Amino acid sequence: MAVHGIDAAPPPVPNWSEGLPRLEGERVTLRELRPSDAPALYRTVRMPDVAQQMWPPPATLEAVERFIERTHVNRGLGQSIYFGVVPGGETDVAGLFELRPMQPRFFRLELGYFLHPAWWGTGVFSEAAQLIREFAFGVLGAQRIEARVSVDNPRGNAALRKIGARREGRLRAAFIHEGRYVDQYLWAIVNRGATPRRRTPGTSR
Repeated sequence: MAVHGIDAAPPPVPNWSEGLPRLEGERVTLRELRPSDAPALYRTVRMPDVAQQMWPPPATLEAVERFIERTHVNRGLGQSIYFGVVPGGETDVAGLFELRPMQPRFFRLELGYFLHPAWWGTGVFSEAAQLIREFAFGVLGAQRIEARVSVDNPRGNAALRKIGARREGRLRAAFIHEGRYVDQYLWAIVNRGATPRRRTPGTSR
């Protein structure tokens, strides 16, 4: 999906109660999660290579089903946005991307993601991340996207660098894995061409 006018003043934040748009690329489609996605998501988050880089994943299929229901509620409230990742030629989701606002009106976003290992190194992540970047900057009007990755996850850190993120610092003991504290790197992508917004009176920085 090509998003135009990224350098222009951001449009009003849309009403997400009607659902998310489909974001189409050559290798991947991003779409809103569906109840039928639960089995595929459950299989992915229970894989050791994926689970070790997440907070404890849902323990049951029913928990994943409830999670998908919550994504629709949170999207409608403007609290978070989740896109399922569907590689080209497939029907099942192979992962997801989350955008969570850290300041009002999506000015600063936190990015979360995971992808089934079968699709690592195929270009699916890079293209999906670019679609998310265009959506965040061009549609949501975000100024900054942040992501956190464990220092002992070289693949995850390399993937963020590849899509244009810059490493800004090291967060000490910011994650827990197998009962031990793990440092994370803080990465950011900044929309440098955006026109600064006027602050709404009464909002925090």
